[in-house]
Amino acid sequence: MFRNEIINSPRFSAFLCFISVLISSIGASAQVLSTPNVEASSTISTAPSNTLPSLFRVEKVPIDAGAELITILARRANGENELQGPGLETPLISVLKDTLGDSNPDNDILRYVWMHSFTRPSIRQRAEAFVPFLYSGASNRKVGSDPPPALVDLQKSDKVIWNKLFWFLFKRMVVNGFSMGPKVSSMQYRQNRVDHHRSAVADSMAALSLFQELGGEKVLSDSELNDIQARLSLTDRSFGWAMQSENLQRVHEEDRKLTRDYRGHNWELLRQYTEAQGLYFDPMLTEDGSARHALVWTSESDVKANQGRQFASRFLNIKNPWTDKRLLDWNGYKQIRWFDSEDRQVDPETPGATAKTMIPLALYGLDHPKVPMILVDFRDARNPKFRELSRRVLMDVTDNLLSLSQFHSIPYFFGRMIYDFVTGRRGMDLNQASRFRSYAQLRLLLAIDDSLDPEFSREVARRVNTSSINPLGNDVEAELRIASKQYDNLLAYARRPDGLSKKIRDDRREEMVRLKHSRTARALFAAANAITFGLYTHREKETPQLTAQMDHRRQLDRHQRFIREVAYNSAGPEIDTNMDRLRESLSYIARNGAEAEVKTTRALAKIYSISNTEETRLLCLAGLYKINNSSAKKELLAIYRSAQPTEISRNVSASYLKRAVEEGQRISSSDLSSIIAIGVSAPK
Repeated sequence: MFRNEIINSPRFSAFLCFISVLISSIGASAQVLSTPNVEASSTISTAPSNTLPSLFRVEKVPIDAGAELITILARRANGENELQGPGLETPLISVLKDTLGDSNPDNDILRYVWMHSFTRPSIRQRAEAFVPFLYSGASNRKVGSDPPPALVDLQKSDKVIWNKLFWFLFKRMVVNGFSMGPKVSSMQYRQNRVDHHRSAVADSMAALSLFQELGGEKVLSDSELNDIQARLSLTDRSFGWAMQSENLQRVHEEDRKLTRDYRGHNWELLRQYTEAQGLYFDPMLTEDGSARHALVWTSESDVKANQGRQFASRFLNIKNPWTDKRLLDWNGYKQIRWFDSEDRQVDPETPGATAKTMIPLALYGLDHPKVPMILVDFRDARNPKFRELSRRVLMDVTDNLLSLSQFHSIPYFFGRMIYDFVTGRRGMDLNQASRFRSYAQLRLLLAIDDSLDPEFSREVARRVNTSSINPLGNDVEAELRIASKQYDNLLAYARRPDGLSKKIRDDRREEMVRLKHSRTARALFAAANAITFGLYTHREKETPQLTAQMDHRRQLDRHQRFIREVAYNSAGPEIDTNMDRLRESLSYIARNGAEAEVKTTRALAKIYSISNTEETRLLCLAGLYKINNSSAKKELLAIYRSAQPTEISRNVSASYLKRAVEEGQRISSSDLSSIIAIGVSAPK
């Protein structure tokens, strides 16, 4: 059975979130508990701490080039749960917003995200990351004066696909030609780097989600926070780099809905199986009332009473507690709780309350797609780590050592397909992304939840930290120092004339490339960047004319995005849409939308069809006229021919079509003949 468990078990993540150093400063209070004989609805919820809304502070630093560096800092509480000064603040995440130095929000764009615990590995870490099958954590004991590496660039770029293509070709043509040792080492290092970055992405998403849920300072709007989280979640998807901006809100909402479904399913599944085995189910509720994790407990009296009892470990993935002699004289963490005659948890002062000594057995994450995912086994620290190692070793052997590919070996293809099918149907916790996310959320929960006993929090944190298998990760003691140091480095970099200001200007010059070159030319520039390992990057010479064009293009992109979002989500803009903002966007397209995209023409036609006001419809017609492409004129002609338009809309659309012909706008040959046949007078 042990061998089968090793073969079928999942990967574990070396989790890099430093915030768990705050654990020791969190006060203790009552815990939520559901007993085997009580329904989930009867659980006792601890009142949230009144200090939680002040957990975060936002700092905004202006940059000389016309940008803002926005940083989210976590405030640490002292032993009495009283917040103190800025000396007890820890920087979490920084976001760069390029504002072009003005107060117009329509030309602002979000660029880089820094997770301050995410650092460049030391020489020792890099060396250990090259060692094949070395699965032990290291630590970066020294951070230099260089700025931290950006976790992600929030702007869509063709560089991503070219970098992936270049790595694929480099692996096939160069790496696979190495001898066995160098090939396995290089592949091992790349996998460690990917996991290191993936872990930092999960940390940042957990911190941003918590910041948003707890109502942090609105320096970043909800829409911007949703965009950042959506872009971060897309970094691990094959074509996430190509996601259009108007779809980001939908991606975020779909992720949230899917996560809520997983949590609800796993909550009920874990509760039923826990209570069926005579154990105690304990959801760990957060400030927003949801539970991302849950604990399973037993009591000393139950251990003595159930000696030799059969135990079904499916979905629990722990050993039989009724045959474990260590529980009869448990030396680990314990907790005293009080229960009434119906076995419900009550306050110690309740008349007739009986005390029970509770022993924790396991802690689970509830975000896994199939089943609850075990994160901590209090009796066997090797259990979660072996569950990760089994899959990691299997993948390293097949992919790195044997260079097996599903597309080059038919037997391996069918074997891998059967393996994935069986593990998927059985609901084994092999989803690496959800494991990273669960550990990130656990670290944050331990840091801010004052309902947890500090001793218990430290015990959980210690077990999580010892599970690291990535040499590029850092231990908890190093995380706080690294984060504070890297934030200081980033601020110093922002103040240097040749630092962040220069990078912002270079990025703008690179952004100007799309104003002067075709998509094909830009693809060639991106390919050259990948081939030269980033040494060559094509940039335009900055001029006042190009700067003005870039400003206009940013505003056009912002208004196009909003119009597309309304067209996709709205059933009637007058009912469910901010009409002032919609009219502003429609007016901008009508004045400056000649270069708008084909998707925008379809969106304008859709808004026209669902709108109930003449003003909105006329603005849609004006936008379709202004957009200089054949698709816009086709939509305008379709509106003229339809039975829906009023007499005013029909005359206006006909006038716009005639004017478009006179101005020589782009019109297909078939539509051109139809427009010429329209017998109307020129607009006055």
